Amino acid sequence: MTGYRGFYNRVVKRCLDFVLALFLLLILWPIYLIIALAIVIDDGFPVFYRARRGGYHGRSFRIFKFRTMVKNADQIGGGTTAFHDARITRVGGFLRKVKLDEFANLLSILSGQMSFIGPRPESEHYVNRYAGTERLISEVRPGITDYSSLEFISLDEIVGGDNADEQYEKIVLPRKNKLRVKYAATVSFTTDIKLFFLTVWAVLRKAKNVIFRKKPAEKEAVGQTADK
Repeated sequence: MTGYRGFYNRVVKRCLDFVLALFLLLILWPIYLIIALAIVIDDGFPVFYRARRGGYHGRSFRIFKFRTMVKNADQIGGGTTAFHDARITRVGGFLRKVKLDEFANLLSILSGQMSFIGPRPESEHYVNRYAGTERLISEVRPGITDYSSLEFISLDEIVGGDNADEQYEKIVLPRKNKLRVKYAATVSFTTDIKLFFLTVWAVLRKAKNVIFRKKPAEKEAVGQTADK
Protein backbone atom coordinates (compact mmCIF):
# COMPACT_ATOMS: atom_id res chain seq x y z
CA MET A 1 0.00 0.00 0.00
CA THR A 2 1.39 3.37 -1.00
CA GLY A 3 0.68 6.70 0.63
CA TYR A 4 0.99 7.98 4.17
CA ARG A 5 -1.12 5.13 5.60
CA GLY A 6 1.08 2.45 4.07
CA PHE A 7 3.42 0.13 5.98
CA TYR A 8 6.39 1.59 4.15
CA ASN A 9 5.75 5.12 5.50
CA ARG A 10 4.87 3.95 9.01
CA VAL A 11 7.65 1.38 9.58
CA VAL A 12 10.05 0.54 6.74
CA LYS A 13 11.00 4.11 5.86
CA ARG A 14 12.14 4.86 9.42
CA CYS A 15 14.32 1.73 9.55
CA LEU A 16 16.01 2.59 6.27
CA ASP A 17 16.55 6.20 7.39
CA PHE A 18 18.21 5.14 10.64
CA VAL A 19 20.61 2.66 9.05
CA LEU A 20 21.63 4.98 6.21
CA ALA A 21 22.00 8.04 8.48
CA LEU A 22 24.20 6.11 10.91
CA PHE A 23 26.38 4.80 8.07
CA LEU A 24 26.80 8.28 6.53
CA LEU A 25 27.64 9.90 9.86
CA LEU A 26 30.38 7.35 10.44
CA ILE A 27 32.06 8.15 7.14
CA LEU A 28 31.29 11.87 6.87
CA TRP A 29 32.38 13.06 10.33
CA PRO A 30 35.69 14.51 8.97
CA ILE A 31 33.67 16.72 6.60
CA TYR A 32 31.53 17.81 9.56
CA LEU A 33 34.66 18.90 11.40
CA ILE A 34 35.97 20.85 8.39
CA ILE A 35 32.64 22.63 7.88
CA ALA A 36 32.36 23.43 11.58
CA LEU A 37 35.90 24.83 11.68
CA ALA A 38 35.25 26.98 8.60
CA ILE A 39 32.09 28.44 10.17
CA VAL A 40 33.85 29.23 13.45
CA ILE A 41 36.81 30.90 11.73
CA ASP A 42 34.51 32.94 9.50
CA ASP A 43 31.84 34.03 11.99
CA GLY A 44 32.36 32.30 15.33
CA PHE A 45 29.91 30.08 17.20
CA PRO A 46 27.31 28.59 17.04
CA VAL A 47 28.03 26.06 14.32
CA PHE A 48 24.43 24.88 13.94
CA TYR A 49 21.21 26.69 13.11
CA ARG A 50 18.44 25.27 15.36
CA ALA A 51 15.14 26.85 14.36
CA ARG A 52 11.86 25.26 15.45
CA ARG A 53 9.82 23.54 12.74
CA GLY A 54 6.56 21.63 12.47
CA GLY A 55 7.14 17.89 12.47
CA TYR A 56 5.68 14.42 12.11
CA HIS A 57 2.13 14.11 13.45
CA GLY A 58 2.20 17.76 14.46
CA ARG A 59 5.12 17.43 16.89
CA SER A 60 7.49 20.38 16.60
CA PHE A 61 11.26 19.97 16.73
CA ARG A 62 14.46 21.95 16.27
CA ILE A 63 16.24 21.34 12.98
CA PHE A 64 19.98 20.85 12.56
CA LYS A 65 21.58 22.85 9.76
CA PHE A 66 25.06 24.22 9.51
CA ARG A 67 24.73 27.95 10.15
CA THR A 68 25.02 29.98 6.94
CA MET A 69 23.81 33.36 8.18
CA VAL A 70 25.01 35.86 10.75
CA LYS A 71 24.06 35.31 14.38
CA ASN A 72 20.44 36.12 15.23
CA ALA A 73 19.55 36.43 11.54
CA ASP A 74 15.90 35.71 12.37
CA GLN A 75 15.76 38.88 14.47
CA ILE A 76 17.27 41.17 11.83
CA GLY A 77 15.36 40.04 8.77
CA GLY A 78 12.49 37.98 7.41
CA GLY A 79 12.08 34.23 7.58
CA THR A 80 12.60 33.78 3.83
CA THR A 81 16.11 34.09 2.41
CA ALA A 82 16.13 36.78 -0.27
CA PHE A 83 18.26 36.80 -3.41
CA HIS A 84 21.77 37.98 -2.41
CA ASP A 85 20.61 38.20 1.21
CA ALA A 86 23.09 40.36 3.18
CA ARG A 87 22.73 38.10 6.22
CA ILE A 88 24.52 35.20 4.50
CA THR A 89 28.15 34.81 5.59
CA ARG A 90 31.04 34.16 3.22
CA VAL A 91 31.35 30.51 4.18
CA GLY A 92 27.57 30.24 4.40
CA GLY A 93 27.17 31.38 0.81
CA PHE A 94 29.33 28.53 -0.43
CA LEU A 95 27.67 25.96 1.85
CA ARG A 96 24.22 26.95 0.60
CA LYS A 97 25.18 26.84 -3.07
CA VAL A 98 26.51 23.29 -2.91
CA LYS A 99 24.05 22.13 -0.21
CA LEU A 100 26.68 21.22 2.37
CA ASP A 101 24.64 23.03 5.02
CA GLU A 102 22.08 20.22 4.70
CA PHE A 103 24.58 17.59 5.90
CA ALA A 104 23.69 18.44 9.49
CA ASN A 105 20.17 17.12 8.86
CA LEU A 106 21.61 13.64 9.34
CA LEU A 107 21.41 14.29 13.10
CA SER A 108 17.67 14.95 12.85
CA ILE A 109 17.21 11.87 10.67
CA LEU A 110 19.08 9.68 13.13
CA SER A 111 16.84 10.90 15.98
CA GLY A 112 13.68 10.13 13.99
CA GLN A 113 12.53 13.73 13.58
CA MET A 114 13.28 13.83 9.85
CA SER A 115 13.67 11.52 6.87
CA PHE A 116 15.93 11.65 3.83
CA ILE A 117 12.94 12.04 1.52
CA GLY A 118 9.96 14.12 2.57
CA PRO A 119 8.56 17.66 2.59
CA ARG A 120 11.05 20.30 3.73
CA PRO A 121 10.35 21.12 7.41
CA GLU A 122 8.25 24.28 7.49
CA SER A 123 8.08 26.92 10.22
CA GLU A 124 5.30 26.44 12.77
CA HIS A 125 3.78 29.72 11.60
CA TYR A 126 2.85 28.10 8.29
CA VAL A 127 2.21 24.56 9.58
CA ASN A 128 -0.45 25.87 11.98
CA ARG A 129 -2.31 27.28 8.97
CA TYR A 130 -2.63 23.96 7.14
CA ALA A 131 -6.24 23.28 6.14
CA GLY A 132 -8.06 20.47 4.33
CA THR A 133 -5.75 18.10 2.48
CA GLU A 134 -2.73 20.18 3.56
CA ARG A 135 -2.98 18.42 6.92
CA LEU A 136 -1.76 15.26 5.19
CA ILE A 137 1.69 16.88 5.02
CA SER A 138 2.12 16.18 8.74
CA GLU A 139 1.41 12.47 8.16
CA VAL A 140 4.90 11.98 6.72
CA ARG A 141 8.19 12.90 8.34
CA PRO A 142 9.77 16.14 7.09
CA GLY A 143 12.72 15.45 4.84
CA ILE A 144 15.64 16.91 2.97
CA THR A 145 13.99 16.72 -0.44
CA ASP A 146 10.69 16.03 -2.19
CA TYR A 147 8.79 17.25 -5.26
CA SER A 148 8.57 20.81 -3.92
CA SER A 149 12.29 20.93 -3.07
CA LEU A 150 13.16 20.06 -6.65
CA GLU A 151 10.78 22.57 -8.18
CA PHE A 152 11.96 25.38 -5.91
CA ILE A 153 15.58 24.36 -5.73
CA SER A 154 16.69 27.99 -6.21
CA LEU A 155 14.12 29.56 -3.94
CA ASP A 156 16.11 32.72 -3.24
CA GLU A 157 16.27 33.48 -6.96
CA ILE A 158 12.51 32.94 -7.29
CA VAL A 159 11.43 35.20 -4.40
CA GLY A 160 13.93 37.88 -5.44
CA GLY A 161 15.56 40.51 -3.28
CA ASP A 162 12.53 42.57 -2.23
CA ASN A 163 9.60 41.46 -0.05
CA ALA A 164 10.85 37.87 0.02
CA ASP A 165 8.41 36.78 2.73
CA GLU A 166 5.46 38.23 0.81
CA GLN A 167 6.55 36.59 -2.44
CA TYR A 168 7.01 33.27 -0.65
CA GLU A 169 3.55 33.32 0.93
CA LYS A 170 1.66 34.49 -2.15
CA ILE A 171 3.45 32.64 -4.95
CA VAL A 172 5.60 29.81 -3.63
CA LEU A 173 3.82 28.42 -0.54
CA PRO A 174 0.50 27.43 -2.22
CA ARG A 175 2.33 25.50 -4.94
CA LYS A 176 4.74 23.97 -2.43
CA ASN A 177 1.89 22.68 -0.30
CA LYS A 178 0.20 21.05 -3.30
CA LEU A 179 3.42 19.22 -4.10
CA ARG A 180 3.88 18.24 -0.45
CA VAL A 181 0.37 16.78 -0.40
CA LYS A 182 1.22 14.89 -3.59
CA TYR A 183 4.21 13.33 -1.85
CA ALA A 184 2.19 12.35 1.24
CA ALA A 185 -0.45 10.71 -0.97
CA THR A 186 2.05 8.74 -3.05
CA VAL A 187 4.93 8.00 -0.68
CA SER A 188 6.50 4.64 -1.43
CA PHE A 189 9.94 3.07 -1.81
CA THR A 190 9.78 3.65 -5.57
CA THR A 191 8.83 7.31 -5.11
CA ASP A 192 11.67 7.87 -2.65
CA ILE A 193 14.27 6.24 -4.91
CA LYS A 194 13.14 8.39 -7.84
CA LEU A 195 13.28 11.59 -5.78
CA PHE A 196 16.69 10.64 -4.39
CA PHE A 197 18.28 10.33 -7.83
CA LEU A 198 16.51 13.43 -9.16
CA THR A 199 17.89 15.37 -6.19
CA VAL A 200 21.43 14.07 -6.67
CA TRP A 201 21.31 15.11 -10.31
CA ALA A 202 19.93 18.58 -9.46
CA VAL A 203 22.56 19.18 -6.76
CA LEU A 204 25.37 18.08 -9.08
CA ARG A 205 24.13 20.52 -11.72
CA LYS A 206 24.02 23.25 -9.07
CA ALA A 207 27.55 22.43 -7.90
CA LYS A 208 28.81 22.46 -11.49
CA ASN A 209 27.34 25.92 -12.02
CA VAL A 210 29.04 27.15 -8.83
CA ILE A 211 32.42 25.64 -9.72
CA PHE A 212 32.36 27.03 -13.25
CA ARG A 213 30.74 30.25 -12.01
CA LYS A 214 27.71 30.11 -14.26
CA LYS A 215 25.68 33.17 -13.34
CA PRO A 216 22.04 32.30 -12.56
CA ALA A 217 19.13 34.30 -13.86
CA GLU A 218 17.74 36.69 -11.29
CA LYS A 219 14.28 35.26 -11.71
CA GLU A 220 13.04 31.76 -12.37
CA ALA A 221 9.56 31.03 -13.64
CA VAL A 222 7.54 29.65 -10.76
CA GLY A 223 6.47 26.10 -11.55
CA GLN A 224 9.67 25.19 -13.39
CA THR A 225 12.45 23.08 -11.95
CA ALA A 226 15.34 25.32 -10.93
CA ASP A 227 18.94 24.48 -10.18
CA LYS A 228 19.36 24.58 -6.43
